[in-house]
This record gives sequence, structure tokens and C-alpha cells, in this order.
Amino acid sequence: MSIASVTATNDAPASAILPARGGMLGALSDLFWRRPRFLLVLMLLPPLLWLGVVYIGSLFALLLQSFFSIDEFSGLINRQFTLKTYADLFQPANFDIIVRTVTMAALVTLASIAVAFPIAYYAARYAQGRWKALFYLAVMLPLWSSYLVKVYAWKLILAKEGILTWFLAKLHLLWLLDGWLALPYVGGNSLSVSATGTFIAFVYVWLPFMILPMQAALERVPGNLVEASSDLGASPGQTFRNVLFPLALPGIVAGSIFTFSLTLGDYIVPQIIGTSRLFIGQAVYSQQGTAGNIPLAAAFAVVPIVIMGFYLWGAKRMGAFDAL
Repeated sequence: MSIASVTATNDAPASAILPARGGMLGALSDLFWRRPRFLLVLMLLPPLLWLGVVYIGSLFALLLQSFFSIDEFSGLINRQFTLKTYADLFQPANFDIIVRTVTMAALVTLASIAVAFPIAYYAARYAQGRWKALFYLAVMLPLWSSYLVKVYAWKLILAKEGILTWFLAKLHLLWLLDGWLALPYVGGNSLSVSATGTFIAFVYVWLPFMILPMQAALERVPGNLVEASSDLGASPGQTFRNVLFPLALPGIVAGSIFTFSLTLGDYIVPQIIGTSRLFIGQAVYSQQGTAGNIPLAAAFAVVPIVIMGFYLWGAKRMGAFDAL
């Protein structure tokens, strides 16, 4: 082929190479090609509408309901703007529910950190090949089973006739369990109807959400920093406090976002495993269902949102989102 023919081919109009598509589809194709931002808007519009109407719209309706009040005589909702419902949250019975829930969420988060750190450190520093695959399988496997199945399984394990009581009886440690269950606030008739049982179930259910971000953060810690700390005479405790923990902190905070927020709003675990003392999720269900006090239920539901807003703000300042 001569140079002239190649030049003529290159100068040929695009329609000679790719025939133009006519009709409505052709016009739309040309429009999307010339204006890619218009195509992007069309692709994002349905999910944004769903998010705005269903999610943000429901939150706005919830917030609006919390500024109403309930008429104490008729039981009807008084749709006048007031802060009385929020003031009711500070009544001793309601405020006790908030304190109990936040305390449980904080304790579950701290326990999850203590349990997850050695597992995540081993996976990040030592596990290779098949062992790392086995690690991910072991962490993710509980997430593949039903949430309700796991909670009811723990109820059977922690019951008075459960395997944990049987195991402690074999070790002649029932006196220790009975002494613990006799303590106020944390005890009960058995572990399956105690605050301790609720705590154990929470830690088990949310532990994978702490392990994975922590392991991702620890994998980013250069191994030579740990070795340099040891070469400079630092003890293992000093290395942990001054090297490992500060560098792993974003991952720890990222995992705590999950454990803290999920405990804060959970309803099922304290309903199945726990005492008659309510948590925020149970209070919301009770107020909007049995009591019919929708404004107070909405005010209770706003509490975790406000708490997590401040929590996420602090987590962002610590760079926790980089470890997600």
C-alpha cells in the first residue's frame, strides 16, 4: 500500500469507518459521548434519589417527630414544636437507659480491642500463604451465618444447663460463677439473663469488625521499625507503647467505629440475652410500639446519631478512615 493511500485512509471521515447509528439510540449515544458529565448525572441520580428520599428523608422525619410531644391525658401526639421530649430524656429512668447503653458500647469496644490486637498482629506479621488465607476464613466465617442463629447459640451456651456451666462444673469452678452472678448490675439467674452474657455476645458478634481494620493498619507498619526499636534497647512493652500502638491507632479507631456504633443501636442481643434493663434499641421499640409515644421513641433514636456524629468527627481527625 502506498503512502498516499494510507494518508487518504487516515483522512477519511469517521462515518466511513464506523457507520453512524440513526434514530433515538444514536442521538442518545452521541449526546452521552459529547457530554460525559450528563451520563454521570443520569447514572448517579437513581441511587441519590433513593438515598435522599428513603434514608435521609426518614432521618429528617425522625428528627421532626422528636420535636413533638405526647398529650399525657389523651395520648395523642401534639404537633407543636417543643423541646419537652428531649427534656424527658434526662428523667432518671430514661437517662439510665442512655448511660447503660453507652457504657456497654464502650466496654465492648475496649474488650474487642484487647482480643483482636494479638490476632491481628499475628496475621499481619507472621501469617503467610495458606495461614493468612486460613486467618481470613476464620474471621469471615462467623459473618456468613445468620445473626439470629449466633445469638440464640450463645443463649444456649450461656444458659444454666449450657456447656459453659458444665465445663466450669468439671473444673470445680461453679463457686466462681455463682459469686459473679451474685454481683449487682453484672449478675443474674444465669449468664444467659445477665449483663455479662449480653457483653460476651456483643464481643463475639462484632469482633470481626475490629480484627480486619486493625490487621490492615498493622500490615502498614514497617517491620524495620520494630527491629530498630529492639536494637536501640527498647523492651517489648516500650516498643508496643511507642511504636506499634501509635501506628496501629487509626485501625483501632476504625474498628471501634463499627463495634461502638453497632452496640449502641443493637436491639436483638439485649432482647434475647440480657436482663429486664432496657437499652436504647429496646426503648425505641417499646416507646413506639407498646407505649405509643412516637416522639420519645424518635428522641431516643436521635441519641445514637448525635453520639456517633461526634465519634466520627474525632475518628476522622485521628485518620481512622484511612484504615477502613
